[in-house]
Amino acid sequence: MLRCLPCCFKAEEVRKSFKKNKIDQKQRSALASFVERISFKSSNSGKQIITDEILKLGGNGNIASKTFTFRELATATKNFKPECLVGEGGFGRVYKGFIDNINQVVAVKQLDRNGLQGNREFLVEVLMLSLLHHQNLVNLIGYCADGEQRILVYEYMALGSLEDHLLDVPPNRQPLDWGTRMKIAQGAARGLEYLHDKASPPVIYRDFKAANILLDEDYNPKLSDFGLAKLGPTGDKSHVSTRVMGTYGYCAPEYAMTGQLTTMSDVYSFGVVFLEIITGRRAIDTSKPTDEQNLVTWAQPLFKDKNKFTLMADPRLEGNFPVKGLYQALAVAAMCLQEEAATRPLITDVVTALEYLSVPKNDNDEETPKSQYTDRSSLEDVRSNCDGTTEKHSNVEVNEL
Repeated sequence: MLRCLPCCFKAEEVRKSFKKNKIDQKQRSALASFVERISFKSSNSGKQIITDEILKLGGNGNIASKTFTFRELATATKNFKPECLVGEGGFGRVYKGFIDNINQVVAVKQLDRNGLQGNREFLVEVLMLSLLHHQNLVNLIGYCADGEQRILVYEYMALGSLEDHLLDVPPNRQPLDWGTRMKIAQGAARGLEYLHDKASPPVIYRDFKAANILLDEDYNPKLSDFGLAKLGPTGDKSHVSTRVMGTYGYCAPEYAMTGQLTTMSDVYSFGVVFLEIITGRRAIDTSKPTDEQNLVTWAQPLFKDKNKFTLMADPRLEGNFPVKGLYQALAVAAMCLQEEAATRPLITDVVTALEYLSVPKNDNDEETPKSQYTDRSSLEDVRSNCDGTTEKHSNVEVNEL
């Protein structure tokens, strides 16, 4: 009797394997049927490569997002009325709308029909957001692929983008306070952490910038625009080689120079955005003097002089920030902006550091005027949170802080 057990186990393994293969076939069939509805100007092999790659994420293979007709979305946006327009970029236009049959306010992104890249981004975004779900990633409700139309339907984010509140602040609007800035930075970092550490294989976002961080009514951030996302390296590969895409000023130097892409490329981009959050300056601002137009280039020498740290804070804060918190935030930004990718912290360690920075001040801290901050302790606690060392990131001077 016992001698029969191995045979039984083998038979069971065969049945499980057969069942798994049937499920895999169904998954591929579901994705394939969706992909076939998307007309590419490139070859079918290009579609299949994208589909096969994204299927590696291990989702259920189903496109759970709802399919909308062009008529439904035209009705929702009052025929894409200019008054409903809430954003515009190289990808196309975004409109606010209301869809009756789901009783929901939505954001409707109509992609530019003239570009090959828009078609590819549309396919990648639908597939990615159908398989990836996290509280700090925007929720894709559905899409429209009627004829040449390529339209994405998202949950509506009431406060727009971080760029609207940080870099394009009208004179009559209050600037973001320090606590809200740290909250947004932490949430955005958590979104990246999910992509890098929870998704398998990891997903490289590749377009991390203030304009792609959307805010709900409570200033909770969500990453949007996944059209440039790439699956990260697997096995013994150290990077993904790809055409350089993204936004000037946010790209990591090694990626911009060689096209070699890793999750550390996203960490660098996070560092640029975090520096924008701290300083209120744009990554690239041609309206400033020549030596201040590139934010990272302007900041690098200041990182080395602790006496100038407070000068880096956004003037619109009017001094309403904890000096110790500013020093620690600048240390995190500087670590993310290391020239060498290998010396940057993992995004998980950045999240750990930001959890500390985003904790609300206690009553004593709130009652202490800025001029009375005397606890100039070193940043080694945050530094050790980020990489376990106190020596690696030498371009931030922490002695005697």
